[in-house]
Amino acid sequence: MLSVLSPVSGTAVGLSEVPDPVFAQGMVGPGTAILPRNGRQEAVAPIAGRVAKLHAHAFVVVGEGGRGVLVHLGIDTVKLNGEGFERLVDEGADVEAGQPLIRWDPAEVAAKGMATVVPVVALDAGHDVISRAVAGEVEKGSQLFQWA
Repeated sequence: MLSVLSPVSGTAVGLSEVPDPVFAQGMVGPGTAILPRNGRQEAVAPIAGRVAKLHAHAFVVVGEGGRGVLVHLGIDTVKLNGEGFERLVDEGADVEAGQPLIRWDPAEVAAKGMATVVPVVALDAGHDVISRAVAGEVEKGSQLFQWA
């Protein structure tokens, strides 16, 4: 069982509440989402592993057994071209679960008219492999869900 940590602090909600049909309908994979608290914060690695993809607004960490977790900071934030996001590691870096990867401020994203919700998705996973998903308030670095 792989414990997937919350990359940000906020309120955990279902993927169905993400205002993007690709995430909301689970096309990317199963998982959950977080409505982040406003204020500058660091998004942390949800699992230990290697940073397989690193954009200013999103990252994938691939852990033991090749399981990858995608974290997307806001919706349509790719349009910001990195503005308001600070990378704290390089793509290809080996990271520990809970290690800060990107610094950002959800209030700045919201001020630009974009949704701040943070989908956290188990890539290439069946919908039945996610369990014990947390609902309500969650702190970054605490367990968000388990991946069988």
